[in-house]
Amino acid sequence: MSKISFEGIGEVAATFVCGEGVEAGEVVKVTANGTVGACAAGEKFGGVALTVDGGYGTVQLEGLVKVKLAASHGVSVGWNHLLADGSGGVKKDGASAPTGREHLVIAVDSDGAVVRL
Repeated sequence: MSKISFEGIGEVAATFVCGEGVEAGEVVKVTANGTVGACAAGEKFGGVALTVDGGYGTVQLEGLVKVKLAASHGVSVGWNHLLADGSGGVKKDGASAPTGREHLVIAVDSDGAVVRL
């Protein structure tokens, strides 16, 4: 899959204040007006931090983006209910009544998954 790239298709991104612990490449949630923070395990995420510098960051809110996967993520190609894994990545919501938001996963490999936000 290294010769194919889906990242950035339909990308919508905005600048936010970044709370402590937010790092580029990790899923984030909105924590206050114009501010994002790191997600705890089992939380819904609102985007992916693309860059973080000096307390501010660019967060992708829509489009295709590669996300980190938990070690035992359970994510497969197709529609998946996803939640934050608490380490900056995502995992499949395996509950019988999922609370995670449904995302279309178009690729999964050892480096992560490409998902539609």
